Amino acid sequence: MGLELYLDLLSQPCRAVYIFAQRNRIPFELRPVELLKGQHLSDAFAKINPLKLVPALKDGDFTLTESVAILLYLARKYKVPDHWYPQDPQTCARVDEYLAWQHTNLRRNCLRALWYKVMIPDFLGEPVSPETLAATLAELDVSLQLLEVKFLQNQAFLTGPHISLADLMAITELMHPVGAGCQVFEGRPKLAAWHQRVVMALGEDLFQEAHKIILKVKDTPPADLATKQKLMPRVLAMIQ
Repeated sequence: MGLELYLDLLSQPCRAVYIFAQRNRIPFELRPVELLKGQHLSDAFAKINPLKLVPALKDGDFTLTESVAILLYLARKYKVPDHWYPQDPQTCARVDEYLAWQHTNLRRNCLRALWYKVMIPDFLGEPVSPETLAATLAELDVSLQLLEVKFLQNQAFLTGPHISLADLMAITELMHPVGAGCQVFEGRPKLAAWHQRVVMALGEDLFQEAHKIILKVKDTPPADLATKQKLMPRVLAMIQ
């Protein structure tokens, strides 16, 4: 059996892995895992990833979890163009710096924005107070400022003149609040121009394909009671 990727394109890191593999023509078998149906919580999926999270990779007898680890594995094994994860130590360190920062900053706040604005009230049918939503969007605004001022600065891409894994991770995160109806690029001309450069570098058709689900997330029908009871504890833990 060749390379298998366990993904749900609702998930930000899954979109990054999917786009990276497709853009670099890495052959793989897609193994869909539907998060909103709780398929990641099944005993069958736990055999692939005991953490019950996506993305996950299986390459023969080798399994791997965590999106950054998966992206680096693919970059090294398939010898993709250097700009994705540069050999130059300082440029590479800048990519590493962003990947280390994003987990508890941009990723967290983009995820919270989606769930508090759309998924908890509309999909799970639970109320979200205006104060909670306002605080969540304020935290997202701080992360967007840091992304622009600390990382993008006056560069074409986050770590220099060429697209890297940092840009790929960042753009897939930002599409979460975009899908929720947040105008994350409005009033931020540098970030808006960067967004267009990233889309062009990835390929517009591939970008739209990967984000089709998240851009229609507000049309997701409400969860039934059994699904809600299964997912709610995981959701609350995830967005703390």
